[in-house]
Amino acid sequence: MIRFTELRLAPGKAFDQDLIETLLKRENRINKDQQFDFKLIKKSIDARKKSPVYLLRFKVYIDEKPEIEQFDPNYTKVDGNRKVVIVGAGPAGLFAALKLIESDIKPIIIERGKDVRARRKDLAEISKHHIVNPDSNYCFGEGGAGTYSDGKLYTRSKKKGNVNEMLNRLVYFGAPEQILTDAHPHIGTNKLPDLIENIRKTILKSGGEFYFNERVVDLDLQNKNIKSVITHSGRSFTGESVILATGHSASDIYRLLSKKGIAIEQKPFAMGVRIEHPQQLIDKIQYHCEVRNDNLPPATFSIVNQVNQRGVYSFCMCPGGVIAPCATAPGEIVTNGWSPSKRNNPFANSGIVVNVTEEDTKGFKEHGALAGLYFRESIERKAWEAGGKTQTAPAQRLLDFLQDKPSANLPKCSYLPGVKPAELKTILPKEMVNALKQSFKKWGKTMPGFLTNMAILVAVESRTSSPVRIPRNKETLEHIEIKNLYPAGEGAGYAGGIISAAIDGERCAVKIATKH
Repeated sequence: MIRFTELRLAPGKAFDQDLIETLLKRENRINKDQQFDFKLIKKSIDARKKSPVYLLRFKVYIDEKPEIEQFDPNYTKVDGNRKVVIVGAGPAGLFAALKLIESDIKPIIIERGKDVRARRKDLAEISKHHIVNPDSNYCFGEGGAGTYSDGKLYTRSKKKGNVNEMLNRLVYFGAPEQILTDAHPHIGTNKLPDLIENIRKTILKSGGEFYFNERVVDLDLQNKNIKSVITHSGRSFTGESVILATGHSASDIYRLLSKKGIAIEQKPFAMGVRIEHPQQLIDKIQYHCEVRNDNLPPATFSIVNQVNQRGVYSFCMCPGGVIAPCATAPGEIVTNGWSPSKRNNPFANSGIVVNVTEEDTKGFKEHGALAGLYFRESIERKAWEAGGKTQTAPAQRLLDFLQDKPSANLPKCSYLPGVKPAELKTILPKEMVNALKQSFKKWGKTMPGFLTNMAILVAVESRTSSPVRIPRNKETLEHIEIKNLYPAGEGAGYAGGIISAAIDGERCAVKIATKH
């Protein structure tokens, strides 16, 4: 017999296996003659009351042996008779490649950036010397944007694919097993490079090909099909299909598609600021205590509001994290956040973003489907200018922002290139500023202590998702016009994070495998 049992335990008891076994036996009325075993299947924290508790859900086996669950994908050597070109080595591209291999199809992966280790030098350059490499940065390179900007695995896209299968696949490549049970799984920026390398080694061992430092600059179109993909080095890559998995920041790809007359469309997105508090303060607010219990992780928050029919919400909250410089070209400021696996830095940061409407982008309507992209770039350029035309980011204390008061100085901040006092209302559109102010005031009432000048707002958080969608057939996942082009992941407008992008890449690979 199999039963499911939930326990609510104080932090100090949630890791006591003897106590858990005793409680499960009592809850399920297990006598001494019965066989008994159990497995944790989900762990979360309920901090709504003054004393936070762990919610633990177990699968309990009574007079029955636990099933042996072992994820063992079929990554064998492909014969190479069928080939698919994949543009981009982020989660959509990498997991599409793995799925193709399972179907005996050879993936040829083209990545504009460097391999996951070599990227680190360019991340140091932007942080220390304000030098942006347009092809190798926090957004571009092996592993994609998620590799060095946190690695959170939470997704709401459960209707689009098997999330548990995807998590098992990550564990197979080296992720910690706890991601299978945590309600909000997280790997950590420090652990992701090893995992990404393991994926690449598997693809190469199975007969796939990798090409780094190859930026796509043209597509050879003939009779509504892509015959070849051309890179800046002059190389040409061919395959029966092309999976376009370039991520949400590949502006040059959107411009290329527009130039080639390939259908794209404007898509809703959001942008705003990064807010950073001392982690100790967020712990105090969320856990209702002066000092966080050692058995509790650094606290997070998730907040949402509506102002004048605009959504305002937190995005990519990073407890014990760092604000990162994520520009992909000189002349712009872009911020994001990440946390190491231990989440042990002294600050907590989160994006606080506002939905962008077509009314906001009407000043760029001459750019057609690229209007949102040009609007986004204009704000990022304003931030760069306000920061002194370096990667120093414009910032303002939270209460000063709410009171329209310039900040004479700024608190310590994790953003390594540095911050500079600036009035953010000179950078962000008036409607966005108003929505942020109203939302902060509302959240301050529900989270006492949240509104403080110890908190800093850093501009801008602008890469929440793509401002462009590449339309595709709902059934075949092919582009609506180009019959062997498969737009995938965040850059195509069909995903919003590591897991959802990986699932979308897999879906495209399955459609290709079953096409012929």
